Amino acid sequence: MTTKMRPFKGTIPLDQARALIDGAIRPIERMEHVALEAANGRVLARDVVSTADVPPFTRAAMDGYAVRAQDTTGASRAQPKTLTWIEKVFTAQMPSRTVGAGQCTEIATGAPMPDGADAVVMVEETDADDGGSVRVFAGVEPGQNTGRQGADIQRGQTVLRAGEELNASRVGAIAAVGLRSVDVYARPRVAILSTGNEIVEPGKPLEPGHIYDINRFTLSAAVAEHGGVPVPHRAAADTIADISRAVEDCLHEDVLVFSGGSSVGERDLILDVLGDLGEILFHGISVKPGKPTAFGLIKGKPFFGMPGYPSSCLSNAYILLGPALRQIARLPPRMVKKIAVPLAKRIVSPAGRHQFYTVRIVDGTALPAFKASGDITSMSQADGYIEIPIDIDIVEQGAVVEVTLF
Repeated sequence: MTTKMRPFKGTIPLDQARALIDGAIRPIERMEHVALEAANGRVLARDVVSTADVPPFTRAAMDGYAVRAQDTTGASRAQPKTLTWIEKVFTAQMPSRTVGAGQCTEIATGAPMPDGADAVVMVEETDADDGGSVRVFAGVEPGQNTGRQGADIQRGQTVLRAGEELNASRVGAIAAVGLRSVDVYARPRVAILSTGNEIVEPGKPLEPGHIYDINRFTLSAAVAEHGGVPVPHRAAADTIADISRAVEDCLHEDVLVFSGGSSVGERDLILDVLGDLGEILFHGISVKPGKPTAFGLIKGKPFFGMPGYPSSCLSNAYILLGPALRQIARLPPRMVKKIAVPLAKRIVSPAGRHQFYTVRIVDGTALPAFKASGDITSMSQADGYIEIPIDIDIVEQGAVVEVTLF
């Protein structure tokens, strides 16, 4: 009996795979107009230019008394200055009187400053009586305890520039200039397709020889974490016809991600379909887990052919797919946290493979968590991973390793 299995002709180094991906992908050009409530985490597509001053009027920055600063010169507890109270101004209320020499206006934080006044004395530095006299115990300088009109943002000022990722404070700056919505780049839509006759959707009965579809859900979560919109498709059977149909459906999206069928087995047909429809730029990377990973273009759209094994699939989703998606979505690289701790147990790494070895942090040490590429708990019960370079085959117990935290 002859075999139809097709062994890897060769694998490429991880750095080369990353370079090929970087050279093939392009930042998304499509834009959307979204309400400010939906803008957090999005990437600004056009500059935001203010059409008004912020604040729009000079206002009190403290509760107290609006005064002419010169009337408070030399004031102290021992020698207070006495001013005449003329009115009280709350927020959203315009002053009706001008502050003249020897006068003051009682004012709330955020209320508009009255004409004639150029500073605010904090209420803690004053004492008022029922007769309308206010004693001031500390002198102030012009502008003290006030917020000048346009001090934060001036009319015509560029508040934010296209390409900036919006966060809480930047959304607040947009609201401050009176905008209710904003132009952002669209999130890349990512088709997610699992392949294989054995794949069953969770919640359905599991027949002998079948497994639940894990990758559809891990990939969807990873895509959402890196700025994409996951678009799951129903699993495709191991036939050229069904896989071809599924791939054509996936081409409605910006990026295609397939799991399963990227290895060398007789029924690993996805690469045959991808090769017929597009260009495979690489198939096979010198990493563990995740060796049987492919990447290429179909009609100008990037596709990732991920391994079917859950840990391999998710590992390369973090290492390759996530960074690529962020570039497409115009997001900055994700900030990662790393810690250096001693290794709790000796690790043997396969020769010629750059290994991403999952670990748990236990009592200040890195405890190996990796089981096998097919075991999702290799990832779900880990706190992070260490990288073992291609030219190292043993990491001894007690060696200080750098753990990249998930």
